[in-house]
Amino acid sequence: MSLFRPRTRTAARTTTALLGAAALTALCAATASAATQGWVRTGTLSVGSLTGGEGLASLDDGSLVYRGLGSIPLDLRIRGWNHVGDPDASRGYVFDAYQGGDTATKKMFAVTTQDGTRYLYEHPLDAGEKLNNSFAAVSPDAQWLVSGEWGDQGRLQVFPAPLLNPATPATGGTLPQAGQITLDHPVRDIQGCDFVTATQLVCASDDAATDLFPDPRPLLQVDLPHALDGTEVTGHVSDLGPLPQQSVCTGTFEAEGVDYDPHSGVLRAQVVPPGACQVGTTVYEYRRDGA
Repeated sequence: MSLFRPRTRTAARTTTALLGAAALTALCAATASAATQGWVRTGTLSVGSLTGGEGLASLDDGSLVYRGLGSIPLDLRIRGWNHVGDPDASRGYVFDAYQGGDTATKKMFAVTTQDGTRYLYEHPLDAGEKLNNSFAAVSPDAQWLVSGEWGDQGRLQVFPAPLLNPATPATGGTLPQAGQITLDHPVRDIQGCDFVTATQLVCASDDAATDLFPDPRPLLQVDLPHALDGTEVTGHVSDLGPLPQQSVCTGTFEAEGVDYDPHSGVLRAQVVPPGACQVGTTVYEYRRDGA
């Protein structure tokens, strides 16, 4: 949710406004290191925000797929799908999370096959469900798709994985919600999640340092008691530490997508810098501590 998809960030903007130049320098120094709880930062790269600032996913061959406002196909934009979230990839398929405007009554997941065929799965909003569709994360067994809403949340949503789960239509259609992940600690502004194992996800939060978590733009870990099976499960949330906030530009940084490549063991997380620097998105790479 970057320059190209404005959102109201009252708390974050207020915090930034109160920081003087010296305080901002101290903040950048304090958050320069990798998230310290079990992960070590090993690399950095940069991508254009217009086509890569919303998220990323690693394919089986090690290549990366990026998403941004500029990567939304024209035919989907014409249909009203004006935002694409953090994608995921599984079994050679790429999964994208789409949402419409403020009056939308459904959200959509698109699945693109290796030959470029795209199937659309629409989910009518359930009672009380927000229209946001921030990310897609496919379970390691390729049977379940996890997504999330915006703002303060006590859950992650779970759907049958479109196309791969036999309970879903073979060529697109309506996608019902399955048993959700109820979180034992509320989270705020989750931009992306990905599975590290069948029972563990890592998520990027765009939350400022608040009462929910002490770290600004934290990486969060969600541990499940067992692999997803379509029934409701409770996830334990823990704070892994802040994402880096380093730039020659001053202002409010924005956490974006996250991806874990099981083949290489590399975790990647995106941060959009403030001001004029937000035309480029920084991708930070991590490996397990000791790996």
